[in-house]
Amino acid sequence: MNDDARTNIGTPVPAPGPGSPASAELRDQVERTRDELGRTVEALAAKADIKAQAKEKTAAVKDQAAEKAALVSEQIREKAGQAAQAVKDKAPDPLLEKTAQAAAQVRETADAAGRYAADKTPDPLLDRVGQAATAARAHRTPLLVAATALTVFFVVRRNRGRRR
Repeated sequence: MNDDARTNIGTPVPAPGPGSPASAELRDQVERTRDELGRTVEALAAKADIKAQAKEKTAAVKDQAAEKAALVSEQIREKAGQAAQAVKDKAPDPLLEKTAQAAAQVRETADAAGRYAADKTPDPLLDRVGQAATAARAHRTPLLVAATALTVFFVVRRNRGRRR
């Protein structure tokens, strides 16, 4: 709305003829005023919509948390890989061989214990465990995200506790 339109509000305007340039100008001015008013109402409605603002803020925070969790998990993987490589580099060959043999023996023992447990476990319980495993496989990504977020939470909390 321009200054002329503001100062002329309430001032009687002589009735222009139907084809006069003044009536076209008035129609244009009314149309501009309607457009401006519409934009103003939309802007006010957007500011008043607290629920939508909260959803936007929640989505932004969620995205930031996911990015941070991905970054932290990548850093953890890198550190774990570096630590494993450092241990391998510093360990003598006979120790690595014995470790590999012990790991193979542990795997064999774990397989035998698993078979024994499966033989002794009642069928209804095995069915329930199978259903739970299937559900976990079907929802692997959300479970991994939740586990990563929980890990990040505990790491951050532990680090804050050490600073005090």
